[in-house]
Amino acid sequence: MVFALAKPFVYDASSNQHKKGRDLILALDASGSMAQSGYDVNNRLKNKFETNLALASKFIENRHDDNMGVVIFGTFAYTASPLTYDLASLSQLLNMTNVGIAGESTAIGDAIMQAIRTLSFGEAKNKAIILLTDGYHNAGSYSPKLAVQKAKEEGIKIYTIGIGKKSDYDVALLETIAKESGAKSYAAASAEALEHIYQEINRLEPSAIRSENYLNQRLLMALPLGIVFILLLLWVLWEKRHEIKEENI
Repeated sequence: MVFALAKPFVYDASSNQHKKGRDLILALDASGSMAQSGYDVNNRLKNKFETNLALASKFIENRHDDNMGVVIFGTFAYTASPLTYDLASLSQLLNMTNVGIAGESTAIGDAIMQAIRTLSFGEAKNKAIILLTDGYHNAGSYSPKLAVQKAKEEGIKIYTIGIGKKSDYDVALLETIAKESGAKSYAAASAEALEHIYQEINRLEPSAIRSENYLNQRLLMALPLGIVFILLLLWVLWEKRHEIKEENI
């Protein structure tokens, strides 16, 4: 009875950690033109780069199990963060990035190639790049054409976002990059438009459900309780039989 009251049980552990997210790179233009202010009508003192960092951080928060990284580009491109599941730290790192840190020009081809290199360390089936710029390709060692061809060979989608007026950046190039890689190109004339674009990309490239662990518990109280009842029944029958014997004597 004491053993039964202790609630013995067995369990088996299961999880849905096999549900992997995407390998996703944010390739952000940090060239000098991104220092222009007035992009956000609600806060005209913020420049385009600061506004994008705030919206990118918000986008990162909703990605759950994605393996994400950041590439910053200007005259050259570099990996500011390798692929990581620590998305909170990734957001903090973004806030420490400044305009002009990679030079004043715009190397779109190098940005894509660097993003592809960073993605090469990931193992997810779905891989994508979100490339954001407000300028024309005018620097770097790689042409956008060569970089896009490499992305196609690797099965990597490239979503492109043009910031500001359409006359400020190469609309045709961004549309070609997105189309060739099987993705989509966007024009973000304002901070509000950019926020909606991030939301749409979030729907087009949904993140996996956050992994959870489960314990399937099965109580074993019935077994000792069953033994107790059987023993009690046998004891009662034995007592009754003993009483009958005594009466006969």
